[in-house]
Amino acid sequence: MAFEALDRVTVAQISALGMPVQDAEKFHSDLTQIILQYGNATPETWKNISKKLLTPNMPFMLHQMMYYGCYNYSGFSTPPAWIPDLECAKLTNIGQILERRGKEFLGSQYKDPVSSFSDFQEFSVSNPEVYWKMVLAEIGISFLVPPSCILSELTDEGDLMSHPGGHWLPEAVLNSAGNCLSLSNRRNLDDAAIIWRDEGDDISPVNRMTLGELQTKVYLVANALDTLGLVKGSAIAIDMPMNVKAVTIYLAIVLAGYVVVSIADSFAPLEISTRLRITNAKAIFTQDFIIRGDKHLPLYSRVADAEAPMAIVIPTRVSSLTINLRAGDITWHAFLESVKNSKDKGYTAVQLPVQSFTNILFSSGTTGEPKAIPWTHATPLKAAADAWAHMDIHKGDVIAWPTNLGWMMGPWLVYAALLNGASMALFDGSPLGSGFAKFVQDAKVTMLGVVPSIVRSWKSSNCTAGFDWSNIRCFSSSGEASSVDEYLWLMGRAQYKPVIEYCGGTEIGGGFVSGSMLQPQALAAFSTPAMGCALWILGNDGKPLPQHASGIGELALDPVIFGASTTLLNADHYDVYFRGMPVWNGKVLRRHGDEFERTSRGYYRAHGRADDTMNLGGIKVSSIEIERICNQVDDAVLETAAIGLPPLGGGPEQLVIAVVLKNSEYSGGNIDHLKMAFNASLQKKLNPLFKVSRIVILPSLPRTASNKIMRRILRQQFMQVRKDPKL
Repeated sequence: MAFEALDRVTVAQISALGMPVQDAEKFHSDLTQIILQYGNATPETWKNISKKLLTPNMPFMLHQMMYYGCYNYSGFSTPPAWIPDLECAKLTNIGQILERRGKEFLGSQYKDPVSSFSDFQEFSVSNPEVYWKMVLAEIGISFLVPPSCILSELTDEGDLMSHPGGHWLPEAVLNSAGNCLSLSNRRNLDDAAIIWRDEGDDISPVNRMTLGELQTKVYLVANALDTLGLVKGSAIAIDMPMNVKAVTIYLAIVLAGYVVVSIADSFAPLEISTRLRITNAKAIFTQDFIIRGDKHLPLYSRVADAEAPMAIVIPTRVSSLTINLRAGDITWHAFLESVKNSKDKGYTAVQLPVQSFTNILFSSGTTGEPKAIPWTHATPLKAAADAWAHMDIHKGDVIAWPTNLGWMMGPWLVYAALLNGASMALFDGSPLGSGFAKFVQDAKVTMLGVVPSIVRSWKSSNCTAGFDWSNIRCFSSSGEASSVDEYLWLMGRAQYKPVIEYCGGTEIGGGFVSGSMLQPQALAAFSTPAMGCALWILGNDGKPLPQHASGIGELALDPVIFGASTTLLNADHYDVYFRGMPVWNGKVLRRHGDEFERTSRGYYRAHGRADDTMNLGGIKVSSIEIERICNQVDDAVLETAAIGLPPLGGGPEQLVIAVVLKNSEYSGGNIDHLKMAFNASLQKKLNPLFKVSRIVILPSLPRTASNKIMRRILRQQFMQVRKDPKL
């Protein structure tokens, strides 16, 4: 996008964007003073323009004019959109640690939290014993039995095969949910633990639940769980929107020594059934309906169609159920009645070895069946530590992130907030409208998590207009690739607070690459490997590029990652993540599968999947899962190949289906009909959020000598012609 250099911008050009002439003259005068002081095209120029001149109610084209005008002529390949202030950086969690102990950690090379952040990140990788002991103490994690050390050495070949990343917190015994509810110097009983609002209730004040009140509700549910007669360690599923009851149930299951099975509330019966079967779940919590605006979307009926085990069914915002239940299912009221006399009773957390499972989540692979990934009691500590280090979450913060317990960011939010003494802000409704924007204002959210598709919707509808988001200290973004323009717009809603890009995976329990409040942040880019993580970009020869060199290739991770998975329920963990990967410095690297670029200025950019898995709207899904459904839609279809294609300008992947037909005579109208049929079938059988962007008819699909479809070749071919407006 081309704009004039800042010193060539005129009052008339500013006014032409929709600003009154008098305001345009004042803006131009102030801009001239900033240029005289800081230059025409420097990071300091943009820092002062964004902080002192631009406001959310100004035309977005003016924001673009200033940002691109500042950097288009400066030679910045990854221009910073936010620059940390040193004095503010010293007040962050890491800043305070470095001010106290920087010379202890880094010696005489320590300068200040901003200048020395990258050195400290490298220190966290090379000194895991020191770094993680410090972080766990800062967060205030309590162990019934403390670990004998932080990380034990690998001792034999069997260890190398089963735990290439080593053994973390050996001999430790704790309960991660118990730590969320316990008192510490970070929280007391009167602190707000959850702030929430139901969609449509915009006029009323936000609801607040203190830590003491949350304790009482969690203890009640934990006591009721014990009346079900399940063996400790049994799997119990949750298929609900992420509301107060869902969080209460989640914490109670973990507190009582059971294992949560996370199921997204958008899943079709087949997907629900698959997850229940893999985990051998003994019960499931669900709701009768999901309310979105004036729509009542059925949820319990999908659970019933999935032939789920005993369901505990919660009425949605009404006092009693209005639907009939299957034999053996019970109401929420009846479930709690079993312990009606224990409302004032406490509950002693079930303390377990750190490697015990707390939660089974799912991530799509390339086999057609989702990978069942167990979280242990160490995984929540990784989530909380990432939030502490990268989003600077601490006591008094209010964190909102529209998500669901079926995806890793749901449990991540629970632990990131509660273990750091912050409040989680939950909106029971669609995050796409003005109701959510007002909730962010009224709840005084300080960290707002997003996925790019939500931001795109906000920008398109302008539903955030008129709401005060000035309490936000930072945004964070995860789930899919973001777009520069959309995130420039997002930053402008909160007086240019930074977006902390955050990329990881369900099997990581958090991130491996991120942003930081102590580094300049560029739009749609990551500024650092996550604390405690080292990552590598593989060259064409399959070997890692030099760690600080620029380049592009498949991403690989150092296997030593705190909280990362060590097993899968339905696949061989070593085969999935390590087999065939290069050995570097004596360690076999961990497979991730994304293609990444490291720029000449040290930023990282994601370029989508390098394998046959794609990311649609923040949901990872294998090509095979999609193709299995599309191949059965129409008798005219011989075979299909599903490709995730990033759009021009960046952003989330779009779903393109390459189709080989049995009969080459197929009209354009029929192709449109086929596209509609693909969408209907995918949304019914896989996920209602999936949408086919385009169908491409091919005479055949490229294949390897062993007859495997070469989807990467198709992706490259489609990207070469993506300037075609039809694509």
